[in-house]
Amino acid sequence: MAYPDGLLVDGEQVVMHKHPHWKLLIVPVLVLLVVVGLGSFLASLVSIQPWAPWAWLGLGALALVLVVWLTVVPVIRWRTTHFVITTRRVLIREGVLTRHGIDIPMSRISSVQFRHTLLERLLGCGTLIIESASEEPLEFDDVPDVERVHSMLYAEVADES
Repeated sequence: MAYPDGLLVDGEQVVMHKHPHWKLLIVPVLVLLVVVGLGSFLASLVSIQPWAPWAWLGLGALALVLVVWLTVVPVIRWRTTHFVITTRRVLIREGVLTRHGIDIPMSRISSVQFRHTLLERLLGCGTLIIESASEEPLEFDDVPDVERVHSMLYAEVADES
């Protein structure tokens, strides 16, 4: 999904648009599978009871709450988190109902670094660290293909100079 052009200034073009790494979706998917499996098992256990319809209703309600809270919300949060590099700035947008974001002009970026653990290297993600005129460096976790993002951002900063 491309970043909306209406949010860019005149002459600005998107160089890269990413969501957080897919590893953030592993736990929500596992929760979904466990809830469905356990719910089905419990529903089959109570099926011979005279109060089975009430138990099924309770199990369904509990499963719905768990799936929405532990699967749907994290997936929507992942989908609505954007890491965008344009020709003029770095934009980070997060949030579903309430949104917040950070814009860092290319001219204010003094250095770009990345780091990743062995597991992150195997998964192809890492942490991007951007130092700018602010007091502390900004760290962005779970950036997919962090080395490529680092190289592209460095190239955009060098072009801006």
